[in-house]
Amino acid sequence: MEIVAEGEADSESTSLPDDYASLQEQLLGRWPENAIQPSLERIAAVMDLLGDPQLTYPVIQITGTNGKSSTSRMIASLLRAFGLRTGLYTSPHLIDIRERIEIDGEPIGAEAFMDVARDVATYLAAVDARMEAEGRTPVTFFETMTAIAYAAFADAPVDVAVVEVGMGGTWDATSVCRPQVSVFTRIDIDHAEILGETIDLIAGEKAGIIREGSFTVSARQDPSAEAVIRARAAELGSTLAWQGDNFWVADRTVAVGGQVLNLHGITGEYDDVFVPLFGPFQADNAAVALAAVEAFVGGGAFALDADAVREGFADVSSPGRLEIVRRGPTVIVDAAHNPAGARALADALQESFAFTHLIGVVAVLGDKDVVGILTALEPVLDQVVVTQNASPRHLPVDDLAALAMQIFGEERVEVAPRFEDALDTGVRMAEEADTYAASGVIVTGSVVTAGQARALFGGRTR
Repeated sequence: MEIVAEGEADSESTSLPDDYASLQEQLLGRWPENAIQPSLERIAAVMDLLGDPQLTYPVIQITGTNGKSSTSRMIASLLRAFGLRTGLYTSPHLIDIRERIEIDGEPIGAEAFMDVARDVATYLAAVDARMEAEGRTPVTFFETMTAIAYAAFADAPVDVAVVEVGMGGTWDATSVCRPQVSVFTRIDIDHAEILGETIDLIAGEKAGIIREGSFTVSARQDPSAEAVIRARAAELGSTLAWQGDNFWVADRTVAVGGQVLNLHGITGEYDDVFVPLFGPFQADNAAVALAAVEAFVGGGAFALDADAVREGFADVSSPGRLEIVRRGPTVIVDAAHNPAGARALADALQESFAFTHLIGVVAVLGDKDVVGILTALEPVLDQVVVTQNASPRHLPVDDLAALAMQIFGEERVEVAPRFEDALDTGVRMAEEADTYAASGVIVTGSVVTAGQARALFGGRTR
């Protein structure tokens, strides 16, 4: 069955709401991004009908298990410091779906988003109709957002798009692009039911973003992941830059509001670089981001302007990643949602904050390694308030409480079924602590948890 061209799709199926809030609700009603249907067929068909806008500008594509969004934001900020107009595509969002698409450092405006969505709608309907006729899955929410992002970047237009993979790499919807630079943050176990239960299997899926003749940049990896990435890069003739071999963090110092780094890049050394993000893992992300920009801007052949590098890093922000949303007591939100992320969070809390009493407000999804997350957080939390977030996939609070009591002991666990009540309880416990001035609250366990807390504390998309 052929896909119908523009104007041939049912006009009723292409109709969009007139207001942004209703459009967001309609888009979120599509096949959910967590119900993965591994295939590039649907998104490739949509992009073909659109004229393949994703092939009209250079792309830097980023995959990995943790740190993808922060690294993507660093890369985009650095590129802007060198005078390039950037598109940035990240996922998931915290509050508003427009957070996923940034143009020149700002979330796409509501009107601009609706204009692009209208342009894409006819082609989505055409592919949906084909899939329905064949009894197959329609275009998913993530595929739809990816198509809108790629079209918006072409319309802008951007000089370069920085694109974060949603999951995996080989069949991820973003992989209809042809990246000039393929970037790997550290690979760990997550989404094992989809990507595979071992690191080498997961790395095999993620290595699918490497393209022939491209430049590949990787963080340090588990040996099994390293072997897979190196073999794929060699097979495709991709130039490879590896953290520890070709670039690294030479020195780092904790500073007020972040950290100061001395970075050894692929081609140059960059001292006294302030990064307004916390934790050693963000220093590693910065090294990877710098190498990616060296690879893109200079082809890995010459050093970058150090002042522009400093400017780019100083302007970085990463919402929902160790983000302070309140003072007195300090409340931090973090999107850690797997054991590796929780361990990195715990390390950063110990290193960068002088809390003498720390309360965790934790809500997780039921398909995650909850015991691993709680075990990683236990050493840094004096008390924990367990709750449940708004996701239909949330782990029920009673189930979470039972696991938390096994790990923390009953005396350190409070239970608050309503998310808002849990935040109030955490803040009250911090206020009542003997060390109030040095007490804090960390809200974590899921991207949904971080987004929900951020919204309640006044976070918004501009």
